[in-house]
Amino acid sequence: MKRFFALMLTLALLLPALPAMAENEAALKSVTVSEPVHLIGYLPLYVAIHEGYFAQEGLDVSVVQATGGAHVTAVVSGDAFAVIGGVDSYALANRGSKDPIVAISACVNRANVYLFACKGLAPASDSDADMAAFLRGKTIVAGRYGGSPNVLIRYLLKKVGLDPAADVTLIENADESTVTAMLAHGQGEIGNGGEPQISEGVTAGIWEEPFVKFPDLGDYAYSVIGVKQSTIDSDPETCLAFVRALLRALKAVQADHDLAARILEKEFPTLTPEGRQAALDRAYEDHLWSEDGVITRAAVDTLMEVITASGLFEGEYAYEDMVNLTFVEQAAQ
Repeated sequence: MKRFFALMLTLALLLPALPAMAENEAALKSVTVSEPVHLIGYLPLYVAIHEGYFAQEGLDVSVVQATGGAHVTAVVSGDAFAVIGGVDSYALANRGSKDPIVAISACVNRANVYLFACKGLAPASDSDADMAAFLRGKTIVAGRYGGSPNVLIRYLLKKVGLDPAADVTLIENADESTVTAMLAHGQGEIGNGGEPQISEGVTAGIWEEPFVKFPDLGDYAYSVIGVKQSTIDSDPETCLAFVRALLRALKAVQADHDLAARILEKEFPTLTPEGRQAALDRAYEDHLWSEDGVITRAAVDTLMEVITASGLFEGEYAYEDMVNLTFVEQAAQ
């Protein structure tokens, strides 16, 4: 009987609060962001979710993985509000589109792709001649055709004087997360990736430290938040709320390395503590994350020069058509 009365008392205390709790839940607008693969480079996005920055802006943000280029088509089809990816992917998807994807905030401001070779393999130096000699005849796990890693690899091959179609074998896997298993089972000699793949492979003794660091290209619109132009026109309030929360996370990641490490552990629990620390050290050393969400003209120009040189893009482009910084500017006020 005492238990019954205790239960009734608990319910009496909770019932008045239930409408308010339901109202708070209903007040949050559900928003989906599509990502091509789960990467440490997207840490600011995860920070904004876990630390409640999005919730404080009235948004309930979830992230879904969509491999094989589906992260972009998820936005085109309306299945996702936003996509995190490269401006190059948007440029390819926008061809002939009446409702193009437009970048509204930066996240990863460097080309977050590294090349690593199976243990015991390495170029004699980073000169074009030595790099060409090393890469010639190799099988490279390059990622899906048209994806940012694939574009960068083709750019490098042409830069050092090699023909991607004749001088190497490119395995164009749709799912970037398979690189570790492929090299571990002898399905390639060179792989590409970012963290946590790099730390995983080094720890497991599959490959050496990267021999090419594409972040060295400088400012590069590698991972930006993109939405459809129609979304900017019809729902600017949600766009602004999203960008405001993301900018807060970008600043938090720069200022609080312990916070970054804590969220990193939540998102990548299977990584060893050493692997997580190595990943964070690499990110900070390479200035991976944007500090203010601004997508500079130089960052877009460098990326578009790379995709043009790779042979995957032809024609002209206009920075003003690809980037809208209205929300970044408003959020910074």
